[in-house]
Amino acid sequence: MNKKQKISTKQFFRMFPSDEVAMKQFEEWRWGENRQCPHCDSFRTVECSHKTMPYRCKDCRKRFSVRIGTVMQASNLGYQTWMQACYIATVGIKGTASTKVSGDVDATQKSAWFLGHRLRKAWERDGNLMEGVVEVDEAYFGGKEANKHKSKKLNAGRGTVGKTAVVAAKERDGDIQAKVVAETTKRELQGFIEENTDIGATVYTDDHKAYTGLARKHGTVKHSVGEYVKGQAHINGVESFWALLKRGYHGTHHHMSPKHIHRYVNEFASRHSIRKLDTIDAMQIIAKGMVGKRLTYKELIA
Repeated sequence: MNKKQKISTKQFFRMFPSDEVAMKQFEEWRWGENRQCPHCDSFRTVECSHKTMPYRCKDCRKRFSVRIGTVMQASNLGYQTWMQACYIATVGIKGTASTKVSGDVDATQKSAWFLGHRLRKAWERDGNLMEGVVEVDEAYFGGKEANKHKSKKLNAGRGTVGKTAVVAAKERDGDIQAKVVAETTKRELQGFIEENTDIGATVYTDDHKAYTGLARKHGTVKHSVGEYVKGQAHINGVESFWALLKRGYHGTHHHMSPKHIHRYVNEFASRHSIRKLDTIDAMQIIAKGMVGKRLTYKELIA
């Protein structure tokens, strides 16, 4: 197996020393050798002298740049900043706080926070149905009721009260899909499994009753009695994902609001799925994921 090719910070700035170089790379990743108008899809385009819209379509006559029709649209941040943000998002396996990003890219914390969420939008993907052996588990994220200020306590009990439930499915040695769910009921969990796994897949879970009667070949490990491995049956892979996400929650971001936690979950799952790729290839995947997606600040804070 070839060793993963990583890029150091010093190497990054040698590769992308300016906005111009970064812009050309974004263009290559999006269009290759055939530049295409993002307004009408025509290939009849020419260069023009406009400062921010360097191309013009001969059919619809509109000017455009590689930003149009992507999460970068209407951004005042330079192409090098966007490229650096892609790099940071790729190499930061535990996530990177907006306060740290703001210092790295020389922007305000507010701009870095918005930038981070637009990249999380780019991470969104439609995964293929998982085949073979798939591990499934659920976890909860949120502060402990006992640690909350009196004004923020829900006073509705203990345990999972006030926490957000997340379910994840991991193809053994492969892809991972994760989703925030309203509750860990049979309908929610089995619905997630059926949406993300092939009918012929073998699914391993713990002994949560919600998995009983699953319409897949199904094996369990009984965590309730201290059983964690039974032959090929275990969920150690998906639990390693939880460990990483929880490090990001507690150690990097310290908090993920219920309103935005689905964005972070998607980021961590997507990055985990491409963790074995060379850094530049992982950056390209983020860049390609930008196309056809928008996230405005108004929509983000609504």
